[in-house]
Amino acid sequence: MFALIFAGGLACNGQKRSTKDPQALIYNLGSEPDTLNRLTATDVYENRINGFIFDSLIERDNENLEFKPKLATKWEISDDKLTYTFYLRDDVKWHDGKPFTADDVVYTFERIMDPKVDTPHLRVYYSDIKKVEKLADNAVRFTYSIPYFKALEFVGGIPIVPKHIYDDGKDFNNHPANRAPIGTGPYKFKEWKTGQRIILEANPDYWDKSKPPYLKSIQFKIITDEEAAFQALKKGDLDIGSLTPSRWVKQANTPEFNEKFAKHDYYTPGYRYIGWNLRRPYFQDKRVRQALTRLVNRQAVVEKLEYGFGKLTTGPFWIFGYEYNKDLPVIPYDPAAAKKLLDEAGWVDSDGDGIRDKDGVKFEFTFLIPSGAEFYKNLASIMKKDFEAAGIAMNLRVMEWAAFVNQINSRDYDATSLGWSFGLDEDPYQLWHSSQVEKGSNSVGFKNAEADQIMEKARQVFDKEERTKLYHRFHEIVYDEQPYTFLYSGPALVARDKRFQNVKVYPMGLDILEWRVQP
Repeated sequence: MFALIFAGGLACNGQKRSTKDPQALIYNLGSEPDTLNRLTATDVYENRINGFIFDSLIERDNENLEFKPKLATKWEISDDKLTYTFYLRDDVKWHDGKPFTADDVVYTFERIMDPKVDTPHLRVYYSDIKKVEKLADNAVRFTYSIPYFKALEFVGGIPIVPKHIYDDGKDFNNHPANRAPIGTGPYKFKEWKTGQRIILEANPDYWDKSKPPYLKSIQFKIITDEEAAFQALKKGDLDIGSLTPSRWVKQANTPEFNEKFAKHDYYTPGYRYIGWNLRRPYFQDKRVRQALTRLVNRQAVVEKLEYGFGKLTTGPFWIFGYEYNKDLPVIPYDPAAAKKLLDEAGWVDSDGDGIRDKDGVKFEFTFLIPSGAEFYKNLASIMKKDFEAAGIAMNLRVMEWAAFVNQINSRDYDATSLGWSFGLDEDPYQLWHSSQVEKGSNSVGFKNAEADQIMEKARQVFDKEERTKLYHRFHEIVYDEQPYTFLYSGPALVARDKRFQNVKVYPMGLDILEWRVQP
């Protein structure tokens, strides 16, 4: 599943630490979460917090990335890849003491598929399941109507919610438990003070005795200002934080900083992009979108804003993934070619005011960005200069994160820049299929019949080589259409307090659940 990236990760609001307990991890967020409902959560902040509160039926091994049991002790897959049966542990309880059973799994699936529940981002992965059956309190079976190559990942990773909490007649989307979640995981929800903090505490009754919660609590603090976050990190008010490339190279490269903090850099699947709302008259012609990509000096963005940390990308897959078509060259920064494409598309300055127009419409649009992230403001500054030189007027609008996301979800914007974070073995359906245009993650409104057919077919292909060919062709289509200007994939740059031990960098990043502090 794809999740929105705000500005690269962790942040802090510079508040004084609420505890000096060395067994507490202070771990901040760059924005206030909208919800902690596992099913309706869509961004990385919400999913990050929920990852400590909830468990899934299966999980990937940190080392080899193969699936292994979690809430399920084992599973069976039919030869035709249509049925998946899971046998559940019988010693798991929700944080309020109620037993976890197959009823919770069935109920969760029913809510995902309920059109009244805000789960379009999830529903696309479960839409081909024709039934989910409780075989016993500790056994549940999923039956597909057609095969899906990621079926085990999604039925095994279904974000289970407690039936006894939510099945009370209240609005699921706005349920009180969305701000006080009950899970089965190693940490229990304790407190959410709006605009300040969210606190989780260790679950002393956690069922997995092989991996207990080593830290007493995990505390998330909320801010929208990156500079305040870094200053809080330096002062010791924060134990872990993401660094911008400039801070990594400069402020975090002093003897004083390196004495207190260890630094980690690693790539995980994801990319940054500029999205053009294809509903707007300026962006409906692919020649215009091709021109806009040629007006964005992406190499300069990586060098000036990211200090060289980042690899330019050309399409909808992770640059290090097998799905990525490496035969497609990076579209160059070429203002002259861009102007020619704009002329061909009929966008010319007919009245001599310096702004291109067509059919009485001025080429003037608003670039919407979230507040608090230096990167987006700097990116907009680079874009604005080159766009204006090409006869395009670009206005900037900055919004607080929750309002920003609402604007994107309502499709009420011209253009924006964000990032996507995702897992292994990509399925682009959530972002690019035409069925996701109105209510889904395809907010730019991309529609292409051949692309739809490829995505639908690829979902049923288990042979990796055959699926790779399909996705390479899909990459070619998106590359030609340019609904996004794909920017780059960048590494996570993380600093953490050296008092934490047993810290390893795995293929998919850090696992805080393993961290310990010596008494």
